[in-house]
Amino acid sequence: MDISKRISEKLNLKLEQVNAAISLIDEGATIPFIARYRKEVTDNLTDSELRDLNDSLLYLRNLEERTLTVLASISEQNKLTPELQQAIDNVTTLTELEDIYRPFKPKRKSRASIAKEKGLQPLAAYLKRGHQDPQNDLYLASFINVEKGVDSIEDALAGAKDIIAEEISDEPKYRKYIKGYIYREGIIYSKEVSKDAKDTYGKYANYSEKIASIPPHRILAINRGESVKCLKVTLQYAIDEIEERIQSDYLNNNDFASELTLAINDALKRLILPSIENEIRNDLFEKAEEASLLVFKKNLKALLLYPPLKNKMVLGFDPGFRTGCKYAIVNKNGIPCEVGVCYLTAASTSEIEKARNLITDILKTHQIDYIALGNGTASRESEAELSKIIKDNHLSTKLFIVNESGASVYSASKLGEEEFPTLTVEKRSAISLARRIQDPLSELVKIDPRAMGVGQYQHDMHQAKLSNTLNGVVEDCVNTVGVNLNNCSISLLNYVSGISKTVASNIYEYLKENGEFKTRIELKKVKKLGEKAFEQCAGFLRIHGGEEPLDATSIHPESYDVAKYILSQANINLLDDPTPKKETALLIINKQEVLTKFKIGDATFTDIIAEIKRPGRDIRDEIEIVELNNDVKDIKDLKEGMILHGTVRNIMDFGMFVDINVHQDGLVHISEISNSYVKDISSLYCVNDIVKVKVISLDLVKKRIGLSIKQAL
Repeated sequence: MDISKRISEKLNLKLEQVNAAISLIDEGATIPFIARYRKEVTDNLTDSELRDLNDSLLYLRNLEERTLTVLASISEQNKLTPELQQAIDNVTTLTELEDIYRPFKPKRKSRASIAKEKGLQPLAAYLKRGHQDPQNDLYLASFINVEKGVDSIEDALAGAKDIIAEEISDEPKYRKYIKGYIYREGIIYSKEVSKDAKDTYGKYANYSEKIASIPPHRILAINRGESVKCLKVTLQYAIDEIEERIQSDYLNNNDFASELTLAINDALKRLILPSIENEIRNDLFEKAEEASLLVFKKNLKALLLYPPLKNKMVLGFDPGFRTGCKYAIVNKNGIPCEVGVCYLTAASTSEIEKARNLITDILKTHQIDYIALGNGTASRESEAELSKIIKDNHLSTKLFIVNESGASVYSASKLGEEEFPTLTVEKRSAISLARRIQDPLSELVKIDPRAMGVGQYQHDMHQAKLSNTLNGVVEDCVNTVGVNLNNCSISLLNYVSGISKTVASNIYEYLKENGEFKTRIELKKVKKLGEKAFEQCAGFLRIHGGEEPLDATSIHPESYDVAKYILSQANINLLDDPTPKKETALLIINKQEVLTKFKIGDATFTDIIAEIKRPGRDIRDEIEIVELNNDVKDIKDLKEGMILHGTVRNIMDFGMFVDINVHQDGLVHISEISNSYVKDISSLYCVNDIVKVKVISLDLVKKRIGLSIKQAL
């Protein structure tokens, strides 16, 4: 099997790119390292392309291994023909391979195997030949064997039909035809068998759609309804047409047409169709899962790469009623200065007044730039009180609503306990909310990506696959941004290219014992961080204020000689000279001379120049934080036709959910995104975008809000 060629054709990549990437992967290079520092080798493959390539590589190597096992098994049976060998060599999926292998696969006891043990194989062959012997009755009677359980001619014929049914079932061409036919012509149908409390699946109570065109999100919705026993799902198609196709191979001029018709019918209903239907349902789920994973990846990336609020004082505010509102003052370096509880939403007027005075004093004394308000219970009541405090005191503090998804997961985790052992879960949550807007990436890496609330039907997916995929997204984001080595958590280090959990812990211990790293080279003193790990991680770890200025950049140590030569030739200072001066000075650099002298490629040169111009730059662009000021605070305040602003909280393939500050996200269906056709919502919007929407439908009982962007324009 030419794995490289297959990957090249599937992903539309050059064969040279694929071979180079596979070679690097096999040498132990990580995806982020290859994408950033081996661009010339792979001809600029991106991290996404490399991950797709790696997934295909793993699948095809698994297929190749299984192919060898199948070939060995068939060879041992002395049944491997040149035609069969070629068919096996040409398979592209495990399903195709297993269909070919089915007739040769050692079988568990079945009706057909029992019939063969009774000596009925010759009778099955006789029926398929289709020409009755003049002594037909005597021939049929010869198979009666009371000792083997064949008490009559009818028993013998029944056993022979079982053998024929299994042979038909094992024929790859029929399985391929039937599967293709059902895909093209079949309909998936769902019927409601019970209701849940919210009538979640009422839409699918009597629903049907062509299998060929059903979108991924409806497959997942129907599957969910089936799993909770609210829906019964079936595939509908014309079985007669399928039956006629097989009959055309068996019944022409056959004297045993009636017997063979029964065998064909049995093969279809008992053996083939249940199996094929399961395959199709699994295929539909896998395709839906892939589509859902793609949406999840895009949402998660947008969430993690949301620009940080650097050098801002933030008040984290976790709202609540009975247990009060937990607050945390977090300084510009992300360190909590004060953590406490107030009763801003309490029933007691005196408690509320006391809380107002406390918050007012905090905002003024600490010169709070932003309040990070969680969007959970009592959020709207807290938002009203905090907005009034800001307005009444003429403060410049901005209020930012923060999605709480996953905050409680972190707060109650072992990591949260280790970080703040003396604080309650709720107080840890207030700190986390503040840090989420100070540096979203650094804080969100502490949370399982599956708990961040930016996916669809994630609980229905294969959890290992989901976890691996999302961890890859986090890894790419962390390495794209880079990590401040002397001021980072173990959570961040765990995602750095080439660093294992053990090495991450060892780095943390080294910092505690020896103080800050002065150079990247010092990393080699960390236990279990060898040359290979250093090569993979060094470029992604930044040291600010150390002995080597280049350590504060994304330039890899292997390219320091190149960078120093360029700096010397341009006569500029990496950290002290302003960008405009460096841009002018760098114009004298002869690129071709540098490429030749140091034997590097154009991509490496370009990256070094970009980093020299803006050393240690954060790829997360600055963004204006929009303060939402909708007058409505509750779903009961909404009326159809209202125009509001909201924050995109989640994007799915069928629409996106928007927070309009009423404690219940509204849905903008994909048909309400734009007056033009929209294929991919994430190409237009990202999580945390601010959008203008119009309320187009309300269901107060089910708490459903229909929104439109195109009608709000």
